[in-house]
Amino acid sequence: MPSFPYETVDVFTDRPFGGNPLAVFTDARGLSDAQMQALAAEMNYSETTFVLPPEDPACDARVRIFHRTAEMPFAGHPNVGTACVLARHGRDRGGVLRFEQMAGQVEIAVERDAAGAVTGAVIAAPQALSLGIALPAEGVAACAGLPASGIVTSAHAPVQASLGLNFVLAQVEPAALAQAAPDLPAFRALEGRHAALAGRLSLFLYARDGNAVRARMFAPLSGTWEDPATGSASATLGAFLLSLDGGDEAAYSIRQGAEMGRPSLLKVAARRAADGFRARVGGGCVPMFRGEALL
Repeated sequence: MPSFPYETVDVFTDRPFGGNPLAVFTDARGLSDAQMQALAAEMNYSETTFVLPPEDPACDARVRIFHRTAEMPFAGHPNVGTACVLARHGRDRGGVLRFEQMAGQVEIAVERDAAGAVTGAVIAAPQALSLGIALPAEGVAACAGLPASGIVTSAHAPVQASLGLNFVLAQVEPAALAQAAPDLPAFRALEGRHAALAGRLSLFLYARDGNAVRARMFAPLSGTWEDPATGSASATLGAFLLSLDGGDEAAYSIRQGAEMGRPSLLKVAARRAADGFRARVGGGCVPMFRGEALL
């Protein structure tokens, strides 16, 4: 019976049982697409990754990312966590890893402590900021179980944005952030009214105090009721805030997961580039479990 080794890590934290858990299958050769999807559903984390040999020799691995119901073109904490796992196996090149993904090549810088132990990683999102449709504040508020007054629209309306993966970004009042709770019928109704969402409605709510941000992410249509740390959304928010604020670069600290009992810290650096606004996101990563799947 073939066996497939995996490791789990907690990402965007410096201690066990914080951050966002991730399962990494370190050698997925021989697994079919259906088996990868089934394993991701079985692990029941927000994402699971599968490491394969790269097609491009300039890359270190091809990394496929699955959530509970579908494959993803790019995501934040899966890249940070997978890079840390592979770096602990000595698979980085000079502290850098490059992954092939559906959204493009992702470059990751591995972070180590003075003793050389891997402590975290910083990823560069594969695309520049792109904006999609604006959504009505009332509909977004309903998705989060909030009154329309809880959505702040002075800087921007709720808007679809991406650095390789689409999110709806919505600023909320600080008190509303703690009160938010996903309303599944409202999510279905809003998604059904907007074909441009293409079946994906991941709602990233944030409250801002300068460059310090608190956030929550709900994606119940994809099986994630709430996510404790969302790197791709945080990077997207950083690039978007820089585009609103002006300037050439900015750094943001984003705290997430407190309401779930899994506090997370994500550090975002955004910059103005020749092709638009780009961002990096990084944080800590703690090893948790090792095992194997018998298929």
